[in-house]
Amino acid sequence: MAQLSRPGTAPAKGPDAPRPTPTPGATPSAVEGDPNGNAPIVPEAEFDAALPPLSSDINAPLEPMPNTGQAPAPLTPPASGAPIAPGDTLGPVSPDDPQMAQPLPPLASFDTTPLQTVVVANPEQPDVRYETKVAGLEPLDLDAQFKSLSALREGDGKAANTTQIAARAREDEALAVRLMKSLGYYDATALSLVEPVTGDTGRYRATVTATPGRLYTLSSVTVQAPPVVPEDLIRRNLPLKVGDPIEAARIQGAEANVALVLPQQGYPFVTIGERDILLEDQAPKPVGAYTLPVTPGPRSSFGRLTTTGDQVFGLDHLNVFPRFEQGQLYDRRMQDDLRDALVATGLFSGVAVEPQRTGRPGPDGTEEVDLLVRQTKGPPRTLAATGGYSTGQGVRVEGSWQHRNLFPDEGALIATVVAGTQEQGAGATFRRSNAGRRDRTFQIIANASRQRYDAFEAFTGTLSMRWSYDSTPIWQKPLTYAYGVELIGTNEQTYDFGAGRRRRATYGIAALPGQVVFDRSDSLLNPTTGYRLKLNVSPETSVRGAVRPYVRTMAEGTAYYPINPSLVIAGRVRVGSIQGIDRDDLAPSRRYYGGGGGSVRGYGFQRLGPFDPDGNPVGGRSVNEFALEARYRFGDYGIVPFIDAGNSYENKLPTFSALRYGAGIGGRFYTNFGPMRVDVATPLNPRPGDGKIALYISIGQAF
Repeated sequence: MAQLSRPGTAPAKGPDAPRPTPTPGATPSAVEGDPNGNAPIVPEAEFDAALPPLSSDINAPLEPMPNTGQAPAPLTPPASGAPIAPGDTLGPVSPDDPQMAQPLPPLASFDTTPLQTVVVANPEQPDVRYETKVAGLEPLDLDAQFKSLSALREGDGKAANTTQIAARAREDEALAVRLMKSLGYYDATALSLVEPVTGDTGRYRATVTATPGRLYTLSSVTVQAPPVVPEDLIRRNLPLKVGDPIEAARIQGAEANVALVLPQQGYPFVTIGERDILLEDQAPKPVGAYTLPVTPGPRSSFGRLTTTGDQVFGLDHLNVFPRFEQGQLYDRRMQDDLRDALVATGLFSGVAVEPQRTGRPGPDGTEEVDLLVRQTKGPPRTLAATGGYSTGQGVRVEGSWQHRNLFPDEGALIATVVAGTQEQGAGATFRRSNAGRRDRTFQIIANASRQRYDAFEAFTGTLSMRWSYDSTPIWQKPLTYAYGVELIGTNEQTYDFGAGRRRRATYGIAALPGQVVFDRSDSLLNPTTGYRLKLNVSPETSVRGAVRPYVRTMAEGTAYYPINPSLVIAGRVRVGSIQGIDRDDLAPSRRYYGGGGGSVRGYGFQRLGPFDPDGNPVGGRSVNEFALEARYRFGDYGIVPFIDAGNSYENKLPTFSALRYGAGIGGRFYTNFGPMRVDVATPLNPRPGDGKIALYISIGQAF
């Protein structure tokens, strides 16, 4: 109301404006000299003269303020709560925090570790549940692969919130597209949808829908490479053709095949370049032009071996191992075989074999490449133990210590101890491995043992020498052999039918054992196809009051027939004979017996054949055995039903009559060094004294 009763006024200007009232002490000209009241407070010329000079450089620093020579008046803070009046001064202000007055630390000492964000879980907030649905991938056989990689499925149907579900679904969109493109569907798309499940509060459904689009195929296959020998070597080993889908795994596999085969055909330095696939999506059919650059390097042949590093073998012994000759066309498989053979000696902690260019011309226009063997010495000593159990033999454990290079090169000293319920013994062996030839072995063996079985009790000392050419898992040979000399002294207890009682006798035996094996199977420890033939012949002389020469022979054949990849039928036949001596003049340990885990299962060890009046086996001069197995394998496990038959006879030739049969079932656990075997068998036509169940545990198949 006061505002309305007194309207506001504005100062008047011009000749009709009222004259201002003079201020006491004012200069008269300040008012009277400007009749219109528009004179400037400071004349323009005076204002311009007071301005400091300005630089034309806009980036120049500001000029310092002129020093008037007068110190600024001290500032005195007003009383607490009092307003600052004109003319008041403030004094110096002291900081409330003393650290504020400290200088800043140097940048080099500044801690740049990011702050850690602590996420506080809310135990009262439940997980969000969801289910996953995928559409469009099953016709492409990608459903299983998608499930194994899916972020949604990895979450196991639980998430913190719907945002997390949506993020996982977007990851699965990209996964579905990658999988479809890997099969050649380069126009593929995928969409995800997260929605609540009707009627189920708090539950969601994440749906990923894949649309593959068109399938791209190869319109051309081009290899960019210099000439090779033969000229189609690269192209025929690149299994791609026009019209094939542009499938990632197929193309990578084809390129890997080239990289694998060329080093086996004389090109150790081949390099596979980066492929180029030019897609054309505007043609009537979507296609891609494939180009692969290949640099084969020089065609090469084997040169010489060289070596470096902490040497275990010199060049003389290294040259025992190669299975190739100098000048032979280079083959990477032979190089790998050389390395595997060196590793198998057990004397290296590390060994590598690398091809080295030499520039030396080889045969047929090739270049010789030397193989550099890098050696790193390993521990030469080994402690080992093996064990087994079977009904009839009981528990048998063998421990050994060996120094594999006590007498270089590869001259080993081996000490063994046998402990068991029915056998004990100790021995020493000198073994020279790869003796002048790869896989040829020379051995000198000395041992003493005590054996106590139903058939005999023997204290035996043996001294023997043996040369052998053996198969190994690295190089399984079609023909192997062994021969040697044995001197045996044994004191044994057996039944004397002439005297009608058991008695002890000492025998001196000299033998020249020999063996030949013809092997066409596919594995030493777990054969699945092929066959083996083995013949053992040992001319011997038994000295017990008189010299009695005789010959022990044993022939064995085994065969393996695969019904399918999981089922193998295996069979074995063994026939043995001793010529030139009566049974009772033979040392009981040199006779033939049947029964046991390696013979006719279901019967006790050595319990097939003639018996003495006390019901103990006495052995014979001949033996025959037959076995049939069905080896069914699933993964690392197997089931083996089997049936065996056989017997031993007093005559020098088996009669194939009075056969004893055993049947059972076995379990197998397959390892990288061979199958573990557990067999349970029962005799089908037992005799008095035969057990009802026999158990056998060992390593390796029965035959």
